[in-house]
Amino acid sequence: MKLLYAFFLSLAANFACADESKIALKPGAGLDKVTGYCSACHSLDYIQMNSPFPDRKLWEAAVNKMVNAFGAPIPKDDIPTIVDYLAKNYGTP
Repeated sequence: MKLLYAFFLSLAANFACADESKIALKPGAGLDKVTGYCSACHSLDYIQMNSPFPDRKLWEAAVNKMVNAFGAPIPKDDIPTIVDYLAKNYGTP
């Protein structure tokens, strides 16, 4: 009975994930760092969902919050590259 329950549970999980599409961010310098560091903690669709709102200053604050408040393991040298990418591709002028 447990095996049958596990089978149906795994089948339901496959259907739940079937509709998810892969997030494709805009190409550009720094994309590798954004996908590598940001996707380690959250979905990349957050970037696209929030993109109508932040300017460079807000993206910088968001990345610094991820590092300082949430402990994201992003080297300080990579923060400007990530902010540059986000501001250029998903920021407001």
